[in-house]
Amino acid sequence: MNIKRDYSIPELPSMTNSSVSVRRYGSILAMLLDASPLKDILDSLVLLIEEEKLGTIGSILLLSDDGQRLLTGAAPNLPDSYNEAIHGIEIGEGVGSCGTAAFRGERVIVEDISSHPYWEPFKALPLAAGLQACWSEPIKNSENRVLGTFAMYYDTEKSPTEMDLVLIREAARLASLAIERSRALQFQRLTANIFNHLPMAMVITNQLGSILDANPTFYQMLNACPDKYHHFEPEIFFKSSGHKLNSMLAQLKLKESWQGELLGCRLDGEHFHLDLTVSVFKDPASDERLYSWLFSDISERKKASEIIDFQANYDSLTHLANRNHLFKAMNAEIESDRLNPGFGFMLMDLDNFKQVNDTLGHDKGDQLLQAVCKRIQACIKESALLARLGGDEFALLLPDMVKECELQLLANEINEAVSVPYILGGDKQVLTSISIGIARFPEDAMSLEQVLNCADQAMYISKDEGRNCFHFFTEQMQQNAEYTAKMHTSLKLALESNAFELYFQPILCLDTHQIVRAEVLLRWQDEGQFIPTDEFIALAESSGLIVDIGHWVRQEAMSFLIELQNIAPDIGLSINVSMYEFWSHSLQDNLVNSIQHIAKELSCDAFPFEMVTIEITESLLMKQHTHLIDSLNKLREMGIKIAVDDFGTGYSSLSYLSHFPIDQIKIDKSFIQDSGISKKQQALVEAITTLSHALELHVIAEGVETKEELQFVKNAGIEAVQGYYFYRPMTKSSLIELLNKR
Repeated sequence: MNIKRDYSIPELPSMTNSSVSVRRYGSILAMLLDASPLKDILDSLVLLIEEEKLGTIGSILLLSDDGQRLLTGAAPNLPDSYNEAIHGIEIGEGVGSCGTAAFRGERVIVEDISSHPYWEPFKALPLAAGLQACWSEPIKNSENRVLGTFAMYYDTEKSPTEMDLVLIREAARLASLAIERSRALQFQRLTANIFNHLPMAMVITNQLGSILDANPTFYQMLNACPDKYHHFEPEIFFKSSGHKLNSMLAQLKLKESWQGELLGCRLDGEHFHLDLTVSVFKDPASDERLYSWLFSDISERKKASEIIDFQANYDSLTHLANRNHLFKAMNAEIESDRLNPGFGFMLMDLDNFKQVNDTLGHDKGDQLLQAVCKRIQACIKESALLARLGGDEFALLLPDMVKECELQLLANEINEAVSVPYILGGDKQVLTSISIGIARFPEDAMSLEQVLNCADQAMYISKDEGRNCFHFFTEQMQQNAEYTAKMHTSLKLALESNAFELYFQPILCLDTHQIVRAEVLLRWQDEGQFIPTDEFIALAESSGLIVDIGHWVRQEAMSFLIELQNIAPDIGLSINVSMYEFWSHSLQDNLVNSIQHIAKELSCDAFPFEMVTIEITESLLMKQHTHLIDSLNKLREMGIKIAVDDFGTGYSSLSYLSHFPIDQIKIDKSFIQDSGISKKQQALVEAITTLSHALELHVIAEGVETKEELQFVKNAGIEAVQGYYFYRPMTKSSLIELLNKR
């Protein structure tokens, strides 16, 4: 890089004989023009002065970069020990001749070192070197800043003549020129080195685009040859930047700089992103406007930024908008002040998607998700925004679409498109469907959270009502949701405040009509009203409270069983356990451990486990997991009996009965109550009873309410019954009273 500086030699002080001065310093000037090393120039200058003034020992000290210390520059005839001693000495008032001259910025003459106060702390050094006098002249640059000192030492006490002062002044001026030129050359070399090794492209042009200078990175970045590429034309190089190029050129006419990102084009036609800084300056020699173009290739950074932006706003599997992008778009619509009718919003969830993943594998599940999103996209306009929220859940933002008829047509179209069979992996035919919930802004909700909540409620109604359909949000849904939320809070408070109550329904032996056991039933009153058991148990299961409630029931029932031992030791209790307490291995272990723990707390002696029956749901029979069977076996080993409740209402096969460690079958009341009018029901009950007896299982009939039903149960060979014909569910005190009357 070519940096122009004024290196003319400053005018020397007027002298009696200027020709003598030129002859005296000609060699030094030649060294300056030849850019000799500073050390060589300063040494030569000192030797020249010593030759000119016999008896003189010269010394040049340079001021450190921090301006606080003097460093050895040139003193070829001073003892090395002396040079080493004063190297790095701090400047200041009274610090010898040189330290004081550098500090004051003015000449200091000391005729007698041994007696002068400036040298008092230091005189041992020069005196030991045989130095008696020292004259010091500050070396200053063109801006009158001190660069160092020029000193003349003598071995006798000595005062300077007028010619001596001229000589020392000339030497200091010449040393100043040498130091400044050396530093300028060093700066120029450093700048050129930086310019040539700069990892960014830099080119300097004139107004016509002619390249005045450019670094190697510039030619490498453009894939250009320095010998053949002589013009840099921004209108062509940045042509692909469009309006940003025009903006930059317009700004450079008004201002002296521009900074920003543009799109450049290499000579081979490849485009790349660059970060550009343009500076405009004038050539001091010609007053011509010049341009400095400094830019770096940021293509990789832009690519990384685009990847980060994609990951932040789009789903990697389907390339649809993700939750973050969708919510920003919805908020923009909600906060828009334009006169628009609002928007429609659909929340969609694939039906039975888990079965595809579980049976065909996650790769086929991913293929199905991609195929579904393509079918939905084919149904919608460009203005719509389809997003994947995660898993198998999609969402659709429909700006300006709020009419019910339009939304209904679109929802029908999506349902039909999604339900057409899919072929995955070339030969796997898969069927799926989609449940849709529809909400509208601002008709149904006024905020993002409310719109999502409304659509979510409508979607779950679609799930509950058979799937592969759609529902609009209604006010009734909101009321139901609010009621569910209120009931959840009340249910939690009821558990914390021990507000539940146990009821008991006796189970009788058909042969003797004597009570042999009682089923434990949970009851809950909220605000003076009994809450239907099915309702609050379902809520407890969905919220996870069922585990704590189940523990409470077992604790109360087992405590009552201890009490029953003193009243009716032959009466056992049947305790229902929700299938959610068998949901995982840890929950199964927790159930077994909790029963053991409760028994240990209640009785110092052996707990009567043989009087406990645990009732499980029929759906558990489909989960033929080893850990589940092991857990049931542990309960049986303790003496507890296992009964299958409501048998016949689920989807299990009778063959499952042989694989499970169970003791009893409770035939659901629907079979018993329909037996009088349905021969098929009668045959089914008889078959279940016969098979159960063959498997050595005890059979109980639930829901016996009439004499005819009782007779049917007897004829079927069932040995125990439960139902309103004998007893309704009763309180603990009523059951005790009943048992005391036996």
